Amino acid sequence: MWSITLKLARRSFLHLVAAAAALPATSRVSYALDYPTRPVTLVAPWPPGGAVDILCRALAAPFGDRLGKAMVVENRPGAGSVVGVASVARANPDGYTLVMAGSASLAISVSVYKKPPYDSIKDFAPIGLVTRIPFVLVVNPSLPVQNVQDLIALAKSKPGQLSYASGGPGSPHHLFMELFKSMTGTNMVHVPYRGTTPALMDVIANNIPVMFADVVGSLPQIKAGKVRAIGASSLARLPQAPEIPTVAEQGVQNFEGVGWVMIVAPAATPLDVVDQLHSALRSIVATPQTQGQIIGLGMIPIDSPPPAALPAFIKSEIVRWSGVVEEAGLTATE
Repeated sequence: MWSITLKLARRSFLHLVAAAAALPATSRVSYALDYPTRPVTLVAPWPPGGAVDILCRALAAPFGDRLGKAMVVENRPGAGSVVGVASVARANPDGYTLVMAGSASLAISVSVYKKPPYDSIKDFAPIGLVTRIPFVLVVNPSLPVQNVQDLIALAKSKPGQLSYASGGPGSPHHLFMELFKSMTGTNMVHVPYRGTTPALMDVIANNIPVMFADVVGSLPQIKAGKVRAIGASSLARLPQAPEIPTVAEQGVQNFEGVGWVMIVAPAATPLDVVDQLHSALRSIVATPQTQGQIIGLGMIPIDSPPPAALPAFIKSEIVRWSGVVEEAGLTATE
């Protein structure tokens, strides 16, 4: 009797072991059911009040609703977002510390820094792309150009005589114009400023004739006639100003100068947690309210690819911008 009972117990135990081995996702599901048990921190690696900070706060509330626990936004600015992103690379990979990283910190910084404080591929688990960030090519109204081809012709007729403004070395305004120069065979002189606003103000004042400007800051100036928009930097026209043709459709084929932001977690974050966060993010970004908020910030919402596809996207962006960074003379500055 005892022998039969022990055999049955042993057989049941072996069946359980086999079932567990055959279904490894079971443990991941049980982990997901327990997550989260406390608030989740979303690091905004830029100062309060900027577009990325506002975006983080716009996503935090609906994230909290879907997760059942609050999402808290914490600003950790510095070194063009690298400080905040680096802090998350070293965080505990439990899904409770995330960061709104972007093209500057995950793609461009790889070429700019001699020893980056993190590996953009190995040190993070991507959750999802959130937005693309387009720019507008603007000129002072006194410049005798009405479109992109006019600017190219003028720049070629005066090599090295036209100057362009940017928000600083390595900023999107800088690199997008360097990309434009390389694709059009033009030569314009870079004049860096400490931020976008003073750069745009000098274009308005006709101290500098041209720049790639942020959408939100430039649209009111465009409508007021203080600057002239001659091209959008994205492949598709801006949802905020569809009347502005893209640079690409004006003869500079395949020109695309856009930034992007992506939520990432530390590497080794459990896959079920990554999937849960990715699903929540896609649902949030798909809502009309969030879409309107993103467009209002001068960005373009993205229906993110799955997490497994995002490392390849980051790698392609690193390769794409490394040549532009090198041509701009920004490689290995620190």
